[in-house]
Amino acid sequence: MSEEIFSRVAQLSVVPVIAIENPEAAIPLADALIAGGLPVVEITFRTAAAAEVIRKIAKERPQLIVGAGTVLTAANIEAAKASGAAFAVAPGLNPQTVKQAQAAGLPFMPGIATPSDIELGLSLGCKLLKFFPAEANGGVPMLEALSAPYKHTGVRFMPTGGVNITNLESYLKLGTVAAVGGTWIAKKEDLAGGKWDDIRNRCQAALEIVAKARGKN
Repeated sequence: MSEEIFSRVAQLSVVPVIAIENPEAAIPLADALIAGGLPVVEITFRTAAAAEVIRKIAKERPQLIVGAGTVLTAANIEAAKASGAAFAVAPGLNPQTVKQAQAAGLPFMPGIATPSDIELGLSLGCKLLKFFPAEANGGVPMLEALSAPYKHTGVRFMPTGGVNITNLESYLKLGTVAAVGGTWIAKKEDLAGGKWDDIRNRCQAALEIVAKARGKN
């Protein structure tokens, strides 16, 4: 199940990472992402509205892959699963949380920043890891160096944090990068101001770079 969901995420190559305060924005946001050609989103549990937003999108826009982000606790896992999240992401690697997600049947992507983190993730059966915070941790050169000793294991990464339209291509050209997480696609002010066309246009611009970096037509 994890392989199927995460392979679909990798095909899209960019995951919009979004904190939503207002559940009313859920469906207009989903429609903007779908119109822009990026039917995937990570809704972070940094707001009280997260579970309701995930539930709305999962129910009303089933063609969009909706994941839960900032999943830190067993309660977060239960809420993500109950809301219909297709996957969950954490900023760090807590073995207990990984095991709880696996027990719940929820595809889970823990966060890593060091070789030891990668080895711990692999030991827990996680083959897709979030590299976070990507730019603050050395960006593309750091991820390239981290990847070298582990590439043969099949591990792949989703760098998130400081990734934007200007450095997107350099991340996507790394063979171990499955996808990137992007907070630039839809910011708080876009959601508050209903700037759905701007969000759609950013999705399309990102996909043009995906095509260039990965030779997709």
